[in-house]
Amino acid sequence: MNPNYSIIIQWSDEDNCFVASLPEWGEFCHTHGKTYAEALKNAEEVLELLIESAIEEGETLPEVKKFVVS
Repeated sequence: MNPNYSIIIQWSDEDNCFVASLPEWGEFCHTHGKTYAEALKNAEEVLELLIESAIEEGETLPEVKKFVVS
């Protein structure tokens, strides 16, 4: 499955870990990891679960945000 959804990974001094955000799924949709790679892996797993759940519930998937050059 290649959903093309955004994953933003940033370091958090407060949490002392990398935080991965899934912006298309809402401002509170986050996961984390001790390393960048772990945060990415966790985000991909959460994203897969979100998509599967939405499909099973008959919900519309969020629109994919696309990079646009101005």
